[in-house]
Amino acid sequence: MYSIFIAPTSSSTGLTSVCLGLVRALDQIGIAVAFCKPIAQLTDSNQVDQSTFILKQTTALEPCEPLSLEYAQHLMSQGKEGQLMEEIVSIYSQSAKNADVVIVEGLVPIANENYIDRLNSAIAKTLNSDVILVAAKKHRSYAGLNKRIEMTASLFGGLNSKKLLGCILNKIGAPEDGQLQAGDEIIEVDEKQITLENISHKIPIFEKKSFRCLGLIYWNPDLISPRTLEVANYLKAKVISKGNMDTQRVKQITLAARTVPNMLHTLLPGTLLVTPGDREDILLAASLAVANGVPLAGILFTGDLLPDQRIIDLCEIAIDKGLTILSTKSNTYLTAQILNKMPSEVPSDDLERMEAVMESVADSLDVNWVEAQGKLSVDTRLSPPAFRYALVQRAKAANKTVVLPEGEEPRTIQAACICAQKQIAKCILLGRESEIVRIAQAHGYEIGNNIEIINPEDIQKNYIAGLVERRKHKGVTSQMAQSYLEDNVVLGTMMLAQNEVDGLVSGAIHTTANTIRPALQLIKTKPDAALVSSIFFMLLPEQVLVYGDCAVNPDPTAQELADIAIQSGDSAKAFGIEPKIAMISYSTGKSGKGSEVEKVREATRLAKAARPDLLIDGPLQYDAASVANVAKSKAPDSEVAGQATVFIFPDLNTGNTTYKAVQRSANLISIGPMLQGLNKPVNDLSRGALVDDIVYTIALTAIQAV
Repeated sequence: MYSIFIAPTSSSTGLTSVCLGLVRALDQIGIAVAFCKPIAQLTDSNQVDQSTFILKQTTALEPCEPLSLEYAQHLMSQGKEGQLMEEIVSIYSQSAKNADVVIVEGLVPIANENYIDRLNSAIAKTLNSDVILVAAKKHRSYAGLNKRIEMTASLFGGLNSKKLLGCILNKIGAPEDGQLQAGDEIIEVDEKQITLENISHKIPIFEKKSFRCLGLIYWNPDLISPRTLEVANYLKAKVISKGNMDTQRVKQITLAARTVPNMLHTLLPGTLLVTPGDREDILLAASLAVANGVPLAGILFTGDLLPDQRIIDLCEIAIDKGLTILSTKSNTYLTAQILNKMPSEVPSDDLERMEAVMESVADSLDVNWVEAQGKLSVDTRLSPPAFRYALVQRAKAANKTVVLPEGEEPRTIQAACICAQKQIAKCILLGRESEIVRIAQAHGYEIGNNIEIINPEDIQKNYIAGLVERRKHKGVTSQMAQSYLEDNVVLGTMMLAQNEVDGLVSGAIHTTANTIRPALQLIKTKPDAALVSSIFFMLLPEQVLVYGDCAVNPDPTAQELADIAIQSGDSAKAFGIEPKIAMISYSTGKSGKGSEVEKVREATRLAKAARPDLLIDGPLQYDAASVANVAKSKAPDSEVAGQATVFIFPDLNTGNTTYKAVQRSANLISIGPMLQGLNKPVNDLSRGALVDDIVYTIALTAIQAV
């Protein structure tokens, strides 16, 4: 088993974020990775080890609980370093299990505590680990950073040691003090131009072929933005109006001491306004901003003062829209000083922020060095991070254009911005440009160059003739066609039908029928498809499963169910999932009787006969299909039972209920529904879709269009 020890060159390098990001990066490329934190350094704000807790919450990994630093100090003071290392090996072995590589997180240096360096070196030697250093420039000059990296390298055999792989540079461009500043403009111009190729111009030690810069991670203010809840807890503030404090993030803090006209430019998404409690004018201005769609982080009244209750009552609309109002006893100046000292580390319960950090770090790392080690093998499993990573990479390579009919819907606008930023697809937003720009600005979204905005009224006339031609057998006239094209979904579908775009995604504010009906009428099904069906990709902690059909066909016949199984198996294979198809019923094998189970049994027979190349079995109960121990007793001879990757439900009632129950109870991401059987890719969204759901559905659509 191969291990990599991650050692910081100083405090505040972002060691935990880098370690978790490296785990994510290796997982994305199919490496069977595990994580080990031998010794925990707990803080007053976090009484559990962050790394271990977060990985248990966000992955299927089960790292062993670390030893406490106090316990390690006790053993070392008694001359029992050997015993300490034995216990660390035990923790390592329990954490590693069947992994090909184990990421081991070291200890952060403490001023005047030289034993930390000795411990890091001893752990790396004991585990026979290769070593990666993590450094952050902070207040140092590049010359000083170069020297600091070299000094730390000496603890592990020096820059020429074969065990020392290189260094990751974190927090490039970070401000020197106060983590609540915001804006990329803080990164100096010369630091924006630093790349892996030219880093040696700044840090000469990277000129050595044996010591590489393995990643450059730029400081991103969005990734250090605490929730308003955390600010309230840190200040022990009184909550006047809870609003969206549990989810809203503080991206910048404004001390609102000026008159309203002179501080309007600060009323931006994510702004926390700090102002004396007798400034009713500030409250009114903030409330107007929120009522107009600007998601402020909240307003914090200082000096143990509050506006007149009658003024607060006037702000009811903003409060209903989620405006958070807090109050603290300290004055404005002291409150600002306290906020500036607020820790920037991610709380253990802020999994959304930690996920974003892990993804950002993973995207910044150069993992090509993995292949050079020759000690790692790529796993054939498809974990959720690997699936999402593959989706994005394949969508980028496809370079397709996707039309979004719901162009004025905020989640859709944000998803389009993300797709543009990550080059997932070129998105066309159908809607009024002024309204889309207003919504984007109010929410802080940046409309990139890879987004096109088209006013539907400007192009509807271009599709009248085409729509009449496609629906003339139904008696559609030009006047009727013009009326139909006032529906943006119909308009977008016509753009797809006439090959002006490569795919369509809708459903955030439309029903499934609204999305699918125009596609069936204008796009039609593939020549070999008997029906249109759907699948969801269920991103379980350990692997990705396929559920079908959970969105389209209410009560399919046996033949239709067989077709759904075949379509779903082919779709799974197309997206890198080995199809092992379970036909789900309330009975397993021959044990049950009744029309419903007979339908599933007949569907299984028809599917097997039509596609003997696919592994298909049924009827199977869900537990028999998914749990190995149950499969041994209920279906011991099945090649699918206990290891199914594709689950075909007997009807829409069962499928839709099951997918939503699994999604919500397990708190996992489900991507879809992805429609199957159409001539061109059209995909539906749940009306409760999250922004990430829309992004990945756009990626699916782009890949389908290839």
